Amino acid sequence: MKVKTKLRLGFGFLFVVVLFFGATALFYIRDISENSKIILKDNYESLSFAREMRNILDGNELPLNRGALDKFNSYLLKQENNITEPGERELTHGVRTALDWLSVSQPIEKQKYACRLIRKDLAEIERLNMQAIVRKDENARKAVSKATLFLGLVGSFTFLVLFSFSVNFPGFIANPLRALLTGIREIGQKNYDTRLHFEKDDEFAEVANAFNLMASRLNEWENSNLATVISEKRRIETIIEQMQDAIIGVNEKQEILFMNDAARKTLNINDDKVIGKNTDALIKGNDLFRSIIGDEAIVKPFKIVLDGREAYFQLQSSSIVVPNVSETEEVLRVANRSAGKVYILKNITEFKERDEAKTNFIATISHELKTPIASIKMSLKLLNDERVGAMNSEQHQLIAHIKDDSDRLLKITSELLELSQVETGNIQLNFVPVSPMKIVDYAITSIKFQADQKKVQLEIVQDNTLPDVHVDIEKTAWVLVNFLSNALRYSAEKSKIVIQVAAKNSKVEFSVKDFGKGIDEAYQKRLFDRYFQVPTDGQNKSGSGLGLAISKDFINAQGGTIGVESEIGEGSRFYFSLPV
Repeated sequence: MKVKTKLRLGFGFLFVVVLFFGATALFYIRDISENSKIILKDNYESLSFAREMRNILDGNELPLNRGALDKFNSYLLKQENNITEPGERELTHGVRTALDWLSVSQPIEKQKYACRLIRKDLAEIERLNMQAIVRKDENARKAVSKATLFLGLVGSFTFLVLFSFSVNFPGFIANPLRALLTGIREIGQKNYDTRLHFEKDDEFAEVANAFNLMASRLNEWENSNLATVISEKRRIETIIEQMQDAIIGVNEKQEILFMNDAARKTLNINDDKVIGKNTDALIKGNDLFRSIIGDEAIVKPFKIVLDGREAYFQLQSSSIVVPNVSETEEVLRVANRSAGKVYILKNITEFKERDEAKTNFIATISHELKTPIASIKMSLKLLNDERVGAMNSEQHQLIAHIKDDSDRLLKITSELLELSQVETGNIQLNFVPVSPMKIVDYAITSIKFQADQKKVQLEIVQDNTLPDVHVDIEKTAWVLVNFLSNALRYSAEKSKIVIQVAAKNSKVEFSVKDFGKGIDEAYQKRLFDRYFQVPTDGQNKSGSGLGLAISKDFINAQGGTIGVESEIGEGSRFYFSLPV
């Protein structure tokens, strides 16, 4: 039977019970009311009529006059129409007969005799009605007692039925729902063997069948998925073991999830059963492992001795992120939480050796090139001497070109040497307190001749009071000279270059502003990369692409910052800041 039908039958049964109780109560109340009405209407009226007739006899002398007789006769007629008790009719007829004796011309003795008969019959009528009233009152009381008893029984029966219905019927709905809720919670705990069994054939049984089918499918999926997960886990473990890089996985409880052979060999860990152990037990006596998983992880490449030779490694770490499941609320949140970290030690020995070989090669070549370049410059100087011999204008022009190229080659060679010092870590910084304007004067002196040849005005803008900076004068001036050289290269003749020095937030900012064609925004982020050159239109000779990169290394090494601001058609502003 369907739940809807059961609900209809249940509430219909309640309606019938309530209707039955109401009808029973109404029947007995009506019966009591009818009995009371009969007593009032019949017997009490007969007593009233008899009393009125007696009052007429008592209030008038014999013989009765016509008015008294008519009044007596009217009450007698009412009594004749209100006969209810056995014997009352004969007594009323006797009163009528005796009244006839009073209406004719009879001797006074006979009229008195008729009055006595009338009084006797009226008294008997009163006695009969009083007995009827007592009897009917007793019957009414019995009816009330009977009705009270019967209504109490019916009410008790109705109460028991309603109480039983109110206790048992909600359970009919609640018990299956409670069983379904328990089953759903078990499924939420991944107990896929849970089943629901409802014997009745209703909607709950259909829900139970659907629930059981779902649990069965989930169980099949879990078993197949578990096998897949185990297979994938073994495959991933095999891949991790075969990787050349050292890989270590640590969960949120600082327990080792996995560690391949390369990691064991690199960290000199001989324990094969390291999986599941806490990292605290492994970092004892292993400084390298402590530095890897510590809060201050290694950022720069580091060197260790492995198999009797030096090896360079670069540490990479990333968090293991999983969905954030709330155990209390049993819901899947959108937010993620960290379930541990993966540490990878990449062996960069080959790249480090190649980089060092490249740096050494550049340093050697640059150093070797300085000598022939110096010889070329000396030869050019001798050719320009009148004592060697006079030259025509074409020869002077050629010598001027050779000198420019020699200067440019010498500048590139010097930059390569500076770069090799930075890359090998051999850069030497001599920090001294110095006035910022002293650095500016040094840089302007270096490029003053070039600015005069191009008729470019050098304008200096400075704050009234400038604190000293604690820097390497030579390296800082080298950066400012590089800025000014670039500004001169891209400035038109008879233009202006603004050199500004200002104190800003415990730092002193040096800037060089030119009014050339500017730099496209697409190239600005790469200006300080090594060997990067902004494409030119052929009018300006491009540099080596090292000057700004070396400038950035010099400024960063002194704890400063460097940058550029530029717009097409508005010129460029290069700046760097150094701590006071």
